[in-house]
Amino acid sequence: MPTGHSAPTTSVSDLKQFLVETRHAVNTVLDRWCEYVRSEWGSPIGEAAAYSLATPGKRLRPALLMATYRELGGQGDPVELAAAIEVVHTYSLVHDDLPCMDDDDLRRGRTTTHRRFDVATATEAGFRLVPLSARILAAGARRLGLDARTTGSIAKELFRGAGSCGMVGGQVMDLEAEGKEITRSELVRIHSTKTGALITASAVMGALAAGADSGTVEAVRGYGREIGLAFQIVDDILDATATSSQLGKTVGKDARQQKATYATVMGIDAATRQADHHVERAIDHLACAGVNCGLLATLARFVTQRRN
Repeated sequence: MPTGHSAPTTSVSDLKQFLVETRHAVNTVLDRWCEYVRSEWGSPIGEAAAYSLATPGKRLRPALLMATYRELGGQGDPVELAAAIEVVHTYSLVHDDLPCMDDDDLRRGRTTTHRRFDVATATEAGFRLVPLSARILAAGARRLGLDARTTGSIAKELFRGAGSCGMVGGQVMDLEAEGKEITRSELVRIHSTKTGALITASAVMGALAAGADSGTVEAVRGYGREIGLAFQIVDDILDATATSSQLGKTVGKDARQQKATYATVMGIDAATRQADHHVERAIDHLACAGVNCGLLATLARFVTQRRN
């Protein structure tokens, strides 16, 4: 349970500026790689991949990596590592929107990739983004002068978070649970992997790149795990309460697909309290390890206060 540490915070205006700078830096890297995939992969696969990568987003996962790296004293610019996470996340969104999954028409305020192109093109473009993320990660590791062991640890975190023990495995469990009554513990397990694993990996990658010791890395892992759950709870609440124009994606999907969510299992008010609880637990992980958590604490609270 949280021990009640009073964590230092970063001002909201400073956080907003940090997020703006992060989005700009990551988007600049993605733009360069969009040129590469258009040239090397050709049309329509390269165009579909570039279209997906250029879709605007919060870039929360890259921000988590860059904030963790900065707060732990990392030297240099980890933007390519951050961009590698966003490429993996983009792959997951492209495939999540396919007819065999959520069959969605709208993502981040734009037509989904398979609607803009076609299902086969979107499917292949999504798959190709995974090895592309590895290339970007390797470029970022070289830029930071990281040794092979550290680079390998960072890559392991990313692809474990994205794979069968993380995001992909969680998606399978989520599909299998549609139309069924599940327990709260089962719901936590699904979302700890489907959503939480890649968010956790984002923070841990930043800690590893900064050269943090094992105790600090595990504290950051605990922080990321709690943030991942808080993020998914808020996502469930927004799907039930917000509009498509606010979110930039179709709302009400969970109810139509008979998915169990925190909003349906706990109710809106209780789910909101639970999200806040996870945020405080996240901050407590850092405080107990003596991690400077000003920016990270403010970023954690932003997760529950966001409206899209």
